[in-house]
Amino acid sequence: MSGNSPRNLLPIEAIASKLGLNAADYERRSAVSAKLSLNLLKNSPRGERRGKMILVTATTPTSAGEGKTVTSIGLVQGLERIGKSAIITSREPSLGPVFGMKGGAAGGGRSRIEPADQVNLHFHGDFHAITSAHNLLSALIDSHLFHGNPLEIDPDAISWPRTLDMNDRALRRITVSVTEPGQPQRDGSNRATGFLITAASEIMAILALASGRQDLRNRIGRIVVGARRNGAPVTAADLGATGPMLALLQEALLPNLVQTSEGTPALVHCGPFANIAHGTSSVISHQMGLRLADYVVNETGFASDLGLEKYMDLVMPSSGIQPSLVVLVTTVQSVRQQGEGIAQAPGDLEHGLANLARHIAIVHSFRLPLVVAINRFPGDTDAELESLRRFCAGHGVDVALSQAFARGGEGTVALAQKVVEVIDANPPIQPRTAYAAGDSAVEKITQVARSIYGADGVVFSEQAQQHLDRLERWGFGHLPVCIAKTQYSLSDDPSLRGAPTGWTLHIASVTLSAGAGFLVAIAGSMLLMPGLPRLSRALEIDVDDQTGEITGMA
Repeated sequence: MSGNSPRNLLPIEAIASKLGLNAADYERRSAVSAKLSLNLLKNSPRGERRGKMILVTATTPTSAGEGKTVTSIGLVQGLERIGKSAIITSREPSLGPVFGMKGGAAGGGRSRIEPADQVNLHFHGDFHAITSAHNLLSALIDSHLFHGNPLEIDPDAISWPRTLDMNDRALRRITVSVTEPGQPQRDGSNRATGFLITAASEIMAILALASGRQDLRNRIGRIVVGARRNGAPVTAADLGATGPMLALLQEALLPNLVQTSEGTPALVHCGPFANIAHGTSSVISHQMGLRLADYVVNETGFASDLGLEKYMDLVMPSSGIQPSLVVLVTTVQSVRQQGEGIAQAPGDLEHGLANLARHIAIVHSFRLPLVVAINRFPGDTDAELESLRRFCAGHGVDVALSQAFARGGEGTVALAQKVVEVIDANPPIQPRTAYAAGDSAVEKITQVARSIYGADGVVFSEQAQQHLDRLERWGFGHLPVCIAKTQYSLSDDPSLRGAPTGWTLHIASVTLSAGAGFLVAIAGSMLLMPGLPRLSRALEIDVDDQTGEITGMA
């Protein structure tokens, strides 16, 4: 494997010992990894004492990312270096980006989650379990149709797709139950459907939001897969799918315990994307982390308009876990790119600063304390870094430089100290959401569009309005909303840079995730099954025949 090999890492027993765990609290899966027992939700070695939740988000990213994961890992290492008990809760990487554009998602340099190659690939089989549970439900639907359709499911109203943890645009639209020549037509014959990536599966969202085994069972049963011919919804429970799906997810429900490259405890669990799902690791891992450490560093996907907004409007109300502080990661390259097409001089940072200002305003809109972490890249000049620092100071925001990639925890000590200082300086806070629970779905989407994205308003397609009307008839109009939107702009158009104004958010369709407990509003041309780029990262990945070392993953 690349980077640190298992023999250079601490034994998993040593990591467990740091958290006060005994042998009954975890199941060893390898010399350097384990699954944690759900009993820790009831019998934590540190009792009911709750730590402080630190959310890590970012400004609008470039296609290569701004080092948010690296900074999160570096921060938890920095906290441990200044004598704090700390743990990171991180998402499991999807094979789609690993073999697509971004490559591995376990950090890099001296701030990695290890064993990185295993975490980036099959890692305890969690994604495979989620994929299998999702596709079992798909198979049960089509089997039900084939064997006479006693529930009178309308084949044209089935909304449950299939899933695969790989970027594969060829599977976006497919035909199933193809009738052989001369064979009789049955309900569902030649039915149009498609695949989405596993990170966008409702099962992924359900597993990440479940508070325990019973809650997982209830959420699976509530999944709506389509409608009957009389217009009534059909659920997974109606199909008898709850028990077998739960069996497939039994092990995947348990958080994974590993470590950072400096031996700091790490919980890696679930992997919903933030551009098409809610974008954070599991509630169970958060609950456990807050019982086991003084500080929990939790990354939320992409920028503050995506992962942070969805944490505040979806995860916090559902779990009851309130953050104590937000770390907003930014970079010179991110700010510079956000000024492209606006600035007159190449490389000018000034016009891109509007994007940074907007993300600062988003964090403040949730009434959360904030520290900006400037993630330093090798090509950054002192003048550029000072320009960012002065801008943040001018907005009354605390700022610290991060060099997590090059220096690990040593490079984030100043950031860790600043984070602790700001948390201590703020008494118990009362964070707010972007909208009220009692608002209608249209009001919720409009409020996020205006107050978070900076849009003038929202336009719903005819199809989206029809979807909303049906969901309201079914009694789901009260649910919170998860807006699927490009990560490359505050708007729904990836080409719009900076902090665009005078634009309208376009909602193309609205789908129901009844088990997860939210509506998904798909904005612009957002796709739930990405495709591989012309030159994918897969072409750089190989294995050494002699040593078995995986290369090209990071």
